[in-house]
Amino acid sequence: MIRLFFAVIVTLTSMTAIAKSIVVLGDSISAEYGIEVGQGWVSLVQNRLKEKNSSYVIHNESISGDTSAGGLARIDKALAKHKPVIVILELGANDGLRGISPKIMKNNLAEIVRHSQKAGAKVLLLGMKIPPNYGKRYVDMFYAVYPQLSAELGIPYIPFIMEDVALVKELMQQDGLHPNAKAQQIIADKVWIHLMPLLK
Repeated sequence: MIRLFFAVIVTLTSMTAIAKSIVVLGDSISAEYGIEVGQGWVSLVQNRLKEKNSSYVIHNESISGDTSAGGLARIDKALAKHKPVIVILELGANDGLRGISPKIMKNNLAEIVRHSQKAGAKVLLLGMKIPPNYGKRYVDMFYAVYPQLSAELGIPYIPFIMEDVALVKELMQQDGLHPNAKAQQIIADKVWIHLMPLLK
């Protein structure tokens, strides 16, 4: 009995030692807004990691309504708490919806990336698009931020994680801004493809 007890302790200790942390820093798109807990794309990606007996554990640090400035204010605490080897960054949409300067948004996102890299984490940037409320010039400047950051900071990015979702009524919630439960697997699959190279 004593041997079994110590064997369990050693096994649990080993599992803890080899576990690798992934942090998702995002807004409502990643925070399971409007759907049941466990149905969001972050949970689906975690489930796939478990199915593959992966040692990676995802910590979802997403907050509905958050902006790039909010993410920058929170990133150091998340890095210290979880010590991630990968950060999935999904922010910017609320900046765009509020008409915040794309330059300010870019600077905030760049700082989040730099803080993450300094802490030893790889970064996957998830791009977003916004409605044309503020005109074509603003929308173009907003959307250009993501490929610019990818090129300048040498990080992979997904141009638009809601591609094949945003314009499909059956996959969106009534507000027309947030994906519903049916859309989550599509988003998870898209993220998974770009996440796999970082897991190796």
